[in-house]
Amino acid sequence: MQPSPQKICEIKMENDNNELENPDLALPVGNETPLKEMVVNYIGRKLNPEDGDITVSMAVEVFAQEFPEFLMAIAEENFIRGYRQALVDTETLPIE
Repeated sequence: MQPSPQKICEIKMENDNNELENPDLALPVGNETPLKEMVVNYIGRKLNPEDGDITVSMAVEVFAQEFPEFLMAIAEENFIRGYRQALVDTETLPIE
């Protein structure tokens, strides 16, 4: 996939074998809340999946294309929390 000059980021969700790395990405997204219903309907209109199911992977794909700032904020926060936890672990776990 060639990055578009208009994109801020490119998110690759597959490994070298074209297998999803996170099984949660394949889960269907329900529409239990008004926001989820709006998002699922939007993604459905945009991607028009054959089976009609919207997956988490599809949601990430659309958000990456149309609202990358949102995903980047979440990714950055997740990275920072993981990094902080790793620092705590290295200070508190015994080294053998």
